[in-house]
Amino acid sequence: MLIQLIDNCPQQELENIMAQLKTHGFKGNLVETLSTRYIISNGKKEADIRLFGNLPGVKDIHIVEDDNKLVSRKWRVEDTIIDFGDGIQISRKDLTIVMGPCAIEDEQQVDTTLEFLKENNIRFMRGGIFKPRSSPYSFRGLGIEGLKFFSQKCKAAGIKVVTEVMQVSQIEEMYDYIDVFQVGTRNAQNFNLLDELGKTNKPVLLKRGMSSTIQEFLASAEYIFSNGNEKIILCERGIRTFEKAYRNTMDINAIPYLHDKSHLPVFSDPSHAVGIRDYVEPIALSSVMAGADGVLIEIHQCPQKAVSDGAQTLDFFQARRTIQRLRETVALRNKIMVG
Repeated sequence: MLIQLIDNCPQQELENIMAQLKTHGFKGNLVETLSTRYIISNGKKEADIRLFGNLPGVKDIHIVEDDNKLVSRKWRVEDTIIDFGDGIQISRKDLTIVMGPCAIEDEQQVDTTLEFLKENNIRFMRGGIFKPRSSPYSFRGLGIEGLKFFSQKCKAAGIKVVTEVMQVSQIEEMYDYIDVFQVGTRNAQNFNLLDELGKTNKPVLLKRGMSSTIQEFLASAEYIFSNGNEKIILCERGIRTFEKAYRNTMDINAIPYLHDKSHLPVFSDPSHAVGIRDYVEPIALSSVMAGADGVLIEIHQCPQKAVSDGAQTLDFFQARRTIQRLRETVALRNKIMVG
């Protein structure tokens, strides 16, 4: 059961609701976000919402059988919209394209990439500052000093920064320099990190764990929401299967399924899904036709010289073509859906 409280619900009314829940055999968990407060209630028997719906302080009440109640579409039918100001929104009405290198290497690289993004009206730049690498001897990022010049240049260009946070201690030092915290596949079930990101008011782009089921993926999003942050973007990035011909197996099925089960926006990361440059575009286009609200694509002026993940990275010529085809595809998708 999910209970939405009225705005500025008096403490006495809140305590009365909690007491009534306890009396009838339910445990109430209070969740406070920037926009409202909720009580998530669980019990051993079915709830009769008439017992609680008319209590003072209750705005609305829903029976939600899903384990992950807050991210479920069963109580919030409308899609979540994330507003960044400056006329930038993430919503189902348009396709959000996020591009940038796997790793931020130097200031010149950032300048060159931003020039390309501005020419193509891309409003989000991705770039790794702290890099989780399979080998401890690989390039692991420029750290906070790199983030400072990355952020400064993006802000001047009117472009939002998307970068990965790897541990709780990094959240505070990164906070003023980023627009979206990215949680990578290796941290998808780092619940301490998810808890702390839930206490911030910055959007979180949550990638699916490489071995996570959909249920586990939504549970990770629930950790963030239950700590107060409703600004969550789900990102399908391929899962680990028995197939070895490419980097991961892109679970296209997950995109419409997540839209059906959750009100949160759903992105696709074809670069990490397939890991092969020539296949990134067709996977991106298929993701859009499956309903993705956004795509993350790795680009580099010269992928052969990239310090990480060059094999899956598009050069600027390829990226420009992909942008055009993505926009044509989303226009076709919208026409088909309306028709």
